[in-house]
Amino acid sequence: MVSRALASTTTRALMRPSMAVGMVRSYHRSHEDQSTILPNHIDTHKPQFKENAARMQALVDDMNAKVAEIKLGGGKVARERHLSRKKLLPRDRVDRLLDNGSPFLEIGQFAGHELYEDKVPAGGVIAGIGRVNGVECMIVANDPTVKGGTYYPITVKKHLRAQEIARENRLPCIYLVESGGANLPRQLDVFPDKEHFGRIFYNQANMSAMGIPQVAVVLGSCTAGGAYVPAMADESIIVQKQGTIFLAGPPLVKAATGEVVSAEDLGGADMHCKVSGVTDHLAVDDEHALVLARRVIGNLNYQKRPQ
Repeated sequence: MVSRALASTTTRALMRPSMAVGMVRSYHRSHEDQSTILPNHIDTHKPQFKENAARMQALVDDMNAKVAEIKLGGGKVARERHLSRKKLLPRDRVDRLLDNGSPFLEIGQFAGHELYEDKVPAGGVIAGIGRVNGVECMIVANDPTVKGGTYYPITVKKHLRAQEIARENRLPCIYLVESGGANLPRQLDVFPDKEHFGRIFYNQANMSAMGIPQVAVVLGSCTAGGAYVPAMADESIIVQKQGTIFLAGPPLVKAATGEVVSAEDLGGADMHCKVSGVTDHLAVDDEHALVLARRVIGNLNYQKRPQ
């Protein structure tokens, strides 16, 4: 009798969890039929709503107008001068680099907006995440139509932020380089601290050591600080009779040593591809250079490893 009672009690105890589960399931089923849409008590016909909507739309329109202006870079004269040299505009370079129809997630578009007396659209550098040959990459493109692609303090901050995102997400970096280095009138605020200009090259070295590819495409003159980016990249591409890499150009060489030398002989594509070994690939123009960059990324067989 005792054993039967004990067995009966045990059976009832074992049944309770399943009964509880059944009750919970039935409880959830009873709620599945109820609407999950939150009620909306906003009356879109009220004058106050229409007034607020109009104000918001005006702000959005103003923002879009500013974005359109920012995308023009350094202005009409600078754009025409750049195009007269048979170069692609910086945003066109980014478009050619990306896979057809793929999105470009731009960061820091309003960097430098109304920050200085002179205009520095997008901080003088275009940065964002895009897909190149099926690989998500961080693209950093100097805008030579904005003060010759020189680095203002805000340019440095934006470049460093792009590298930080790339490092955290293990995104290969592609640098479209055409820069005169630091903006000399503001070099006091560009160089002094560890989170300033020199950090860019420190980040390049660290990411390369981590196995995050660093690729540079030299599309114009790269002077002073602008010369370090391709020199420290894992693979570099340079455009013939257009790209140059040196710490100081021919005028400074003449002033310092008296030697007269051309930009091509001092740091042109042939010299760096055949003599110094700073660059790995020789391109005939912008279009060819960007095709080579896409090929480099495609040949990496790159897959992001878990951190």
